[in-house]
Amino acid sequence: MQSEDLATATCGHGLSKRFGPPWLHQTASMDLGAKCFWASILLHAFVLQNCSCVSVRFLSQKTIYVVNGETLVLQAEFEVPVEDRITKVTWEHESEGKKNSGKTLLAEYPDKSSGGRAILDKSGSVITLRNYQRSDNGVYTVTVRDHKGGQSSAHCTVHEYDAVHHVSVMVNVTHSSLHCMEAWGTEPVFRWLHEKAAVTEAVGRVSDDGTSLYLNSAPCGHYTCMVSNKLGHSSATYTAVPCERERSGTAVAVVCLVLLLLFAGGLAFLLWRKHMSYSNRGERLREPEEDL
Repeated sequence: MQSEDLATATCGHGLSKRFGPPWLHQTASMDLGAKCFWASILLHAFVLQNCSCVSVRFLSQKTIYVVNGETLVLQAEFEVPVEDRITKVTWEHESEGKKNSGKTLLAEYPDKSSGGRAILDKSGSVITLRNYQRSDNGVYTVTVRDHKGGQSSAHCTVHEYDAVHHVSVMVNVTHSSLHCMEAWGTEPVFRWLHEKAAVTEAVGRVSDDGTSLYLNSAPCGHYTCMVSNKLGHSSATYTAVPCERERSGTAVAVVCLVLLLLFAGGLAFLLWRKHMSYSNRGERLREPEEDL
């Protein structure tokens, strides 16, 4: 067996053979590379060329909150290639919490809207919905179509802005901490007061989200958690045992009151004695006159 007739022959626990001259295997590799090259050309020419390049997105993916009765404004951003053009923009709404409710057409660019509540502007990229109601909660979808038949969609969740409700304070005596809870208010802001004054570092440390107060010592006095947003505020108070400084302050106040009463009593007694002294002296002066 010569080397030009047998490329490799390996024997051992297993047997792997590659028969034939080397140029045969090089030709096979070149054929495979050529096939991949032409497949890539065909993919770009016939598939990617027909793909839609129009795209749409919302500037923020966060939930948008709207106060009841106010106006909702949603703005989408379109990206359209120079050689492309938009032929239709549709805005749809899917209600929150309603099974199988489906999507409702709100407005369509260029020439369709629903009952005058929804108004499109700037070539359909901005929709304005007046007099927002709780039934308007849900997912809003904007779909953009181009003249090639391609389309792109984006979604945005909208919810009614709720006031704060049902604030409560829970105490953990073991760890000397207080925790404030609120039911369902939108964007709640928490603030702690101790004896009607803002909490200082001497009292304790407030957590980053404001819901917890970690005390430096055992709780005493009155702790108030105030929760607010742009619709109002609500609060709850936890009352612990009186603080030592309150007791000492009360004792000082009682002592001061007793001293004040003693001082007033002593002053009244001195005035009374002085008055009696003047009265007795006047009587003694009148007695000689009567003898004459």
